[in-house]
Amino acid sequence: MLKIWGRTNSINVQKVLWCCGELGLHFERIDAGMQFGVNNTPEYKTLNPNGLVPTISDDGFVLWESHAIVRYLSRKQGVGTLWPADAHTATSADRWMEWYSTTMWLNLRPVFWNLVRTAPEKRNMTEVEESRKRLAANLAIVDAQLAGAEYIAGESFTMADIPMGVAAYRWFSLPIERPSMPHFERWYKRICERPAFRQHCMLPLT
Repeated sequence: MLKIWGRTNSINVQKVLWCCGELGLHFERIDAGMQFGVNNTPEYKTLNPNGLVPTISDDGFVLWESHAIVRYLSRKQGVGTLWPADAHTATSADRWMEWYSTTMWLNLRPVFWNLVRTAPEKRNMTEVEESRKRLAANLAIVDAQLAGAEYIAGESFTMADIPMGVAAYRWFSLPIERPSMPHFERWYKRICERPAFRQHCMLPLT
């Protein structure tokens, strides 16, 4: 049985839950992180020494880091779908997942954290605006990519769309200025039609 430790409002946990939904995988989810605790216990840290979520155990195989988990599940259960059979497409998908981690997330996190998880009187609105501008520039790159493709890595939905999808939900849900990006908006409307995304990712931001 696949076990997933993590709370449902975590952007990183949502990636894994959405991936499982796309693959039709059955799993047991255990609340962990923030108000639930668990992640700072010695028992949990034997699984994940970082004390973060998500962590999975797949019949005893323990793995942490959300993108590593999405790649693992996609390669194990979704070759030809989430994990493209073509090596070039699979590598392109992997590239966009890396870019999310190394570039886009660094600008999304300050916007989200200030506006959602920080009391109004303690928010750094200068940081929010500077990060929002950089994030808009990041998403302009995505918009340009989608001008010539239906999905992030090509013509089919793949694992690359999962990190971008959870980020897009926050981009379109937060009370911020958003420049027009027609290709990105078209892609997002298509993502919103996916049942697993609606179930696991279109939740109140908390």
